[in-house]
Amino acid sequence: MKKLSFLVITSAVIGFSGTAAAQFAKPDDAIKYRKSALFVMQQHYARIGAMVAGKAPFDAKAAADNAAMAEILAKLPWAAFGEGTDKGDTKAKSEIWKEPAKFKEGADKLQTEMAKLAAAAKTGNLDSIKTAFTATSGTCKSCHDNFRSQ
Repeated sequence: MKKLSFLVITSAVIGFSGTAAAQFAKPDDAIKYRKSALFVMQQHYARIGAMVAGKAPFDAKAAADNAAMAEILAKLPWAAFGEGTDKGDTKAKSEIWKEPAKFKEGADKLQTEMAKLAAAAKTGNLDSIKTAFTATSGTCKSCHDNFRSQ
């Protein structure tokens, strides 16, 4: 069942990530979409973080499954930062639209680091996972510092 869910989500990501911006009827829809995608990604990522921090027992399979989901989810939110989505129920800073190349660089880096985390998690080696998790966390922090209001 998990493999089927994984395949369905992967297909949806591939099929919709390029056309997501065109699917939003209103800017508020895009904001809800990206917030939801980021929230779900964070939930999977936090499960790995709990293991890395020793707050949850290490489970290699759970770490790999959560890292794989976080990797997929890291591809979703970026199309929802289109025109008109800078206002409303959002913590997005105006720098996203003032510095789009820098924002895209941050999004690309997150996706790269999530892929590294997923690869490390597949090894089942906690030390490798910790190293990749730390690098990914740094990428998250950098983007939040530059592009997210607290």
